[in-house]
Amino acid sequence: MLKDKKAVIFDLDGTLVDSMWIWKEIDERFLGHFGLQVPEGLNDLLEGYSFNETAEYFKNHFPLPLTVQEIKDTWNRMAYEMYTNEIPLKEGVIEFLDVLKDKKLPIGIATSNSRELTKACLNAHGIGQYFQYICTSNEVPKGKPAPDVYLKTAQELSVEPEHILVFEDIPYGIMAGNSANMTTCAVRDAYSQAVADKKRELADYYIDTYFDIINGTYQSV
Repeated sequence: MLKDKKAVIFDLDGTLVDSMWIWKEIDERFLGHFGLQVPEGLNDLLEGYSFNETAEYFKNHFPLPLTVQEIKDTWNRMAYEMYTNEIPLKEGVIEFLDVLKDKKLPIGIATSNSRELTKACLNAHGIGQYFQYICTSNEVPKGKPAPDVYLKTAQELSVEPEHILVFEDIPYGIMAGNSANMTTCAVRDAYSQAVADKKRELADYYIDTYFDIINGTYQSV
């Protein structure tokens, strides 16, 4: 899988860490505070949205007495404790990062999450030093499935897209990596298990854990 690769880029949520479950809970608590309920299918609708795009959607579609920035600040406060104390790394992450470090491959993160939560999560797990660059979808014109966040990360890592391996957990993220002309590997995640076949269809590889790469048991799809 790593043959001819000169850099690796990871998504964060559902890919490096098992965190996708918290956002439904945060939505319920946040809207519930204002006497509102989470509409059916909201998470699916917002899949791939950047942190800023999601806040703008909430501002435009719910009667909230908050600015977009206040919405983001509230979410960051609510999520910070979970990201630093409750969210585990995906199985085999540290071992695989050590492999990449030994191979001297630059490593980046391209995430739809906020920079604050991303850095807090990485530092809480003691893995922030592995990554040379972090790019959030808030810092590019369009979020996933547009390729912008991946292309920006590749530019900052000074590696051509065709020599980059991307790890993603949801179809929109895989589509973003594909659109950036990068090799994509889908990562198993309970949150997106219902679309596992779609992930296999879109990606070049599929793994249950990062030990699949180390042990050579990954799937070429």
